[in-house]
Amino acid sequence: MTMTMTTLQPKAPNPVARLFLGSFGTYLVSFGSLFILWHVAATYVVGSALFPSPVGVVRQAIVLALDGSLWSNTRISLARILSGFAVGSVLGIAIGFLLGTIPVAKRFIEPYTEFLRFIPATALITVAVIWFGIGEASKVFLIAYTTIFIVIINTATGVASINRNKIRAAQCLGANRFQIFRYVQLPAALPFVLTGMRIAMANSFTTIVAAELVASNEGLGKMLWDARLYMLIDDIFVALICLGFIGFAADRLFRWAILRFAGRFSPIL
Repeated sequence: MTMTMTTLQPKAPNPVARLFLGSFGTYLVSFGSLFILWHVAATYVVGSALFPSPVGVVRQAIVLALDGSLWSNTRISLARILSGFAVGSVLGIAIGFLLGTIPVAKRFIEPYTEFLRFIPATALITVAVIWFGIGEASKVFLIAYTTIFIVIINTATGVASINRNKIRAAQCLGANRFQIFRYVQLPAALPFVLTGMRIAMANSFTTIVAAELVASNEGLGKMLWDARLYMLIDDIFVALICLGFIGFAADRLFRWAILRFAGRFSPIL
């Protein structure tokens, strides 16, 4: 009787999971060193109440978290960012593909985008409040505005960079317009689209703070404004650190989504 021995091979770890698990330790060391440098600078170099130590800021963050104000303001700002970012990204991708595929549309629409994108969203805060009031609509409008043009330019660039021979090859194989879009244009443009969305996300955080400083009753921007009025330096640093960590987490999640769902199209990161 012959017995066949089968060696069980260990399953290879997911490359996406391996990347982020491997980065976790690096993040801990990086942020830890940052807080150590901050503590040394605040304690031994500056020595001023206007530049608090990280210990005091963390203590104040715990106080604000326990009374619920930190969670409430963070949740409201994050909801506004996500809503405006989603609206601006969807519109930007659609317009970008239109500009990249239809030359006539590019000639007529591109001047509008090139003109409007040089008007900063912060300059439109007053207009947004007049049009939409101080409610959620004005914040969503401003974030969508600061998002859309970056996504348009990157998407149009990605579509325009497609090798024409690939499209001709697909046509020779009998592909219709939708199939060319689905199997040729979309995969080729996807890295550009995702890069534009990542850049636009950072702008969304900048815009929400400016909008909430001027026209809001809640949010991290409003928290910054109130802390400035009453010289609550610890509260200011708490809001700044929250914005930094939320932005960092959002960028890491975005990178994970790219690698998980579009890794074969994009070698990003």
